[in-house]
Amino acid sequence: MTDYIRVEGKNVDEAVKEAMIRLGCSTEELEYNVLEEGSKGFLGLRSKPAVIEARKKEPVAEEKELQKEKKEEVMEKLPEGDMISSATGFLTDVFKSMGMGVDLDASYNEEEKTIEINMSGENMGNIIGKRGQTLDSLQYLTSLVVNKTQEEYIRVKLDTENYRERRKETLENLARNIAYKVKRTKRPVKLEPMNPYERRIIHSTLQGDKYVYTKSEGEEPYRHVVVLLKRERRYQDNRQR
Repeated sequence: MTDYIRVEGKNVDEAVKEAMIRLGCSTEELEYNVLEEGSKGFLGLRSKPAVIEARKKEPVAEEKELQKEKKEEVMEKLPEGDMISSATGFLTDVFKSMGMGVDLDASYNEEEKTIEINMSGENMGNIIGKRGQTLDSLQYLTSLVVNKTQEEYIRVKLDTENYRERRKETLENLARNIAYKVKRTKRPVKLEPMNPYERRIIHSTLQGDKYVYTKSEGEEPYRHVVVLLKRERRYQDNRQR
């Protein structure tokens, strides 16, 4: 629900006009309450402004549904409409079987050939899962559904509650902390198993470090990143020579 804003004017009409300008809405879309009528005072002295609290009306359920239907009609006329319908249809069926009500906001990035879907609702932590494993699994399955009928590979990105960005920041901080530990102890550190996307974040964060380097070891799903001193790398290279 949109919060009220407090607006003043010479009179109520002036305050209403000011509220409409600030909220960018019409009279029909404005909802307001008069807090003070205002007064001119005697000979213009001690006049008081009119004060109202106003907000833009929230669309009723029918209007929201109509907007949703219009958006779906537009998407169906676009080439990417079928792909988005396949992705959102699959996810809707999955969440329905789980007894969860989840809102899906999907868009297509033509330049990156990527379908981006943001999910919102209650108990979204269940969809994220431990270290994002459930979210990654849903993303993988949705990608299979979308690319089943596509000649060109389409990437699918699922996110909720800005988890991807928050996880990226966490991994970047982890990488820097591990690099500091390796420099201090002069011993390599092996990180927990990660998916390819998360391993790339670790590699990317430390690729410009002067003193440490990273490499991936192991087989999926246990493949992990190791952080080592660069002088150890030179030692290994010399041994190989």
